[in-house]
Amino acid sequence: MNGHQSEQAVSAHSDTRAGLRGQALRRQEREQIEAAGLADGATLAQGAGNRAIPEEPDRLRTCFERDRDRIVHSAAFRRLAGKTQVVVYPKDHQRTRLTHALEVAQVATAIARGIGANVTLTEAIALGHDCGHGPGGHASEDAFTPYIPGGYLHGPWGADVALRPLNLCLETLDGIRNHSWSQPAPLTVEGEIVSWADRIAYCAHDLEDAMYAGIVSLEILPPAVVERCGRRRSEHLRVFIGSIIETTIEMGRVSMAGEIAQALSDLRQFNYDHIYMRPDSVAQADAVIELLRALVDHYVRYPDQIPVYADLAALINQEVDEATWCAVAYVAGMTDRFAFEQAEALLSYDTSRFPVGIGRGA
Repeated sequence: MNGHQSEQAVSAHSDTRAGLRGQALRRQEREQIEAAGLADGATLAQGAGNRAIPEEPDRLRTCFERDRDRIVHSAAFRRLAGKTQVVVYPKDHQRTRLTHALEVAQVATAIARGIGANVTLTEAIALGHDCGHGPGGHASEDAFTPYIPGGYLHGPWGADVALRPLNLCLETLDGIRNHSWSQPAPLTVEGEIVSWADRIAYCAHDLEDAMYAGIVSLEILPPAVVERCGRRRSEHLRVFIGSIIETTIEMGRVSMAGEIAQALSDLRQFNYDHIYMRPDSVAQADAVIELLRALVDHYVRYPDQIPVYADLAALINQEVDEATWCAVAYVAGMTDRFAFEQAEALLSYDTSRFPVGIGRGA
């Protein structure tokens, strides 16, 4: 079907009624509208953006809209659909890294709109913040750390390696690099928003996944969490997002009210005690580490088996052996399924040692 021809154009529907009257807003006009509408301290889009490799400005899109679009269409972002959030090889409605990134973006943009920050920059940082994660969740950081000087951290790796070919704006890369609370503070308000949104999102949705999996019961949530934030994810998000908006406007910096921040901390500790550090989760992490290191060691010995070796070698940004760097970069970019398939095919890896959820019959 080729659509429906009218006098000068084609419509998708023969009975289309929707219409508008206006004028096209070019990038410069939209930048002016943005500058007039955002709060003092928000990051403004200007021209082509502050990029490592200069570019010509886009005719229609702001620099941060280009960043968001590049991230969404990147292989690194698509691969998040096959990477662990908490449960290796999730089934049914359990979160993946991709759904986590989408939920972080929802929380972050809600906050950004509420305080007058740059929504598009916030969304770009949120969508890209976990693109440096390897297969198997946070255990991949422990797996790769011995090979990389200073250790493997998914935020810096995402900004400086996985997404580097996209030539993103420095503000976007800074927010991705420094979204973890253990990193230096982001340079922008929007980066700070994503730091909070990440923690809010995973504390709420990891608890929900664990509840549906029968790992925890909401009846044993800490009383302080229930009293201040309720039991359900929707309640948690409403309270945490609302507190950041209200407190940030009052204090002039991205922050949360003390008692609500304590409830978030209590919820996070509950998740660590009952979800992340439970024996089955620790065993899953140990299995991931063992398998990923075996893969890296294999590719270090046989670098000719890395199909994109030259591309990965061009991304080296530390003093490290080239073959080791490329082996880590290649394995880090794998989805869970591909990593485990490669281990079985190349190493004759015993599938009984696969993390639970990947083995045969899972």
